[in-house]
Amino acid sequence: MPLKDIQFRLHAVDPCGARRAEFTTDHGTVQTPAFMPVGTAGFVRSTMPKDVAETGAQVVLANTYHLSLSERLATVQRMGGLHRFMGWNQTILTDSGGFQVFSLPQKEITEEGVSFAYEENGERLFLGPERSMEIQRDLGADIVMAFDECVEYPASEAYVEQSLERTTRWAVRCREVPLQPHQFLFGIIQGGVYPHLREQSAREITAIPFDGFAIGGVSVGEGFDLMQTVVRHAAPFLPDHLPRYLMGVGLPEDLLSAVSLGMDMFDCVIPTRYARQGTFFTRLGKIRIMDKTYRKDKYPIDTHCSCYTCQTYSRTVLRYLFFTRDPLAETLATIHNLTLYQDLMKDMRQAILDHCFEAFRKEWLARYNKTG
Repeated sequence: MPLKDIQFRLHAVDPCGARRAEFTTDHGTVQTPAFMPVGTAGFVRSTMPKDVAETGAQVVLANTYHLSLSERLATVQRMGGLHRFMGWNQTILTDSGGFQVFSLPQKEITEEGVSFAYEENGERLFLGPERSMEIQRDLGADIVMAFDECVEYPASEAYVEQSLERTTRWAVRCREVPLQPHQFLFGIIQGGVYPHLREQSAREITAIPFDGFAIGGVSVGEGFDLMQTVVRHAAPFLPDHLPRYLMGVGLPEDLLSAVSLGMDMFDCVIPTRYARQGTFFTRLGKIRIMDKTYRKDKYPIDTHCSCYTCQTYSRTVLRYLFFTRDPLAETLATIHNLTLYQDLMKDMRQAILDHCFEAFRKEWLARYNKTG
């Protein structure tokens, strides 16, 4: 499959290695560092697309595994693809399904792919490199991820080495599957927590002509320090002239660290999942709104936030909404958390341009960790 031009432009590199860049798809230009909200089954839960757009999000992520059932896939195709289905006219990325599939029990892994029982209805399905590409082609996202094996933590060095070599063979097969003219394909680096295996995988995957590269197999229980080690060893092997994506990360402190190590793109369910559970992220740490501390608190969640939630509702009202289990509670919390994340990314982009990212990172974390 011929390479297309993702029009990646590197605008600035901070002395610490943080990158300020942009790339372009048929649905817009994405400024990086960028955080992508997760719309697992095609929608970011508890919010409307216009709410997500108003937070400043430029890309949303949809899940190949959850959209691979024949009825769901057919519904998306009838609508003309994910953009019309989701009501989202900006960039969409679909993951390959690897992370979800490999977290399932009773899966069977062969050289051809993985057979597994779908967790919602027990339907037996098969997903391999070619099938993952075909599904993602039919979904019509702008960015498509290669099919890989995401190894759980901990795993033996011998198994991780065997797995990453299979992932490389699968990546070659993914690259050979034709996609739609507007679609870009990213390869995924594996290798567990073993630095030399991460380097091996990075060398092998970057030798394949992908449109961008991701570091996968993190946020699987390895913890913050090992995640940093993984990125520190893999990132230097990724091309400077293409996007770099750290998959499944994370918390604000994770994002700040990963950006300082040269990564560009991130996704995670944390801001939306925490929101539905009544946890708000703020510049001064996390607020668990059900705590009795906020029973009579008339302040907004974050006094420096301009989101609809903070401009309209106090902590006491938000606490009331969660206690009454009103669906509005989850919507308002999600709007705020996504806005906080997008504001953080915007501020990081400016700090990189100003060549003061390390000072910004330390100052931001010092405030955040006081009460977080």
